[in-house]
Amino acid sequence: MLVHLRQYKHEEVQFDDNRTTGESQTEDSVNPDAEDYFGKDMDEFDIETWDTVEYEGDPIERRSVTIEGVTAVSVPQEPTDEDDPDLPGQTLQLRMGGGIEFMKQAEIVEVQDMEVTESEAEGKVSKEDDPQGKASMDEEP
Repeated sequence: MLVHLRQYKHEEVQFDDNRTTGESQTEDSVNPDAEDYFGKDMDEFDIETWDTVEYEGDPIERRSVTIEGVTAVSVPQEPTDEDDPDLPGQTLQLRMGGGIEFMKQAEIVEVQDMEVTESEAEGKVSKEDDPQGKASMDEEP
């Protein structure tokens, strides 16, 4: 399966001589234009990119993660000790052929099975959510 997640962490504060403790960072200082800063576009680098976003009035960092080869995704019923209630998301467990990986403070965006073939639906669900069996158009249910 292909799993697309968003992962969150607290903002990593970058102090400089022009900033005091507790002063909020601006978008320009946290995420300067890559081409101006590095001389290249970010797509040309193979790096992990975190964007600064606002959550409940505070700046936090978010990144998008796409993982291939996942066989199962689990969400613990109870929060783990590592879950931070001040951030969105929770710990997710991803099972893969080579073992298990834990993603802290993550939210599922999409999970897609890449090996599924298109086939005709086996039944339908009515507006009342009562399952209906297969029936041809000529038969009365």
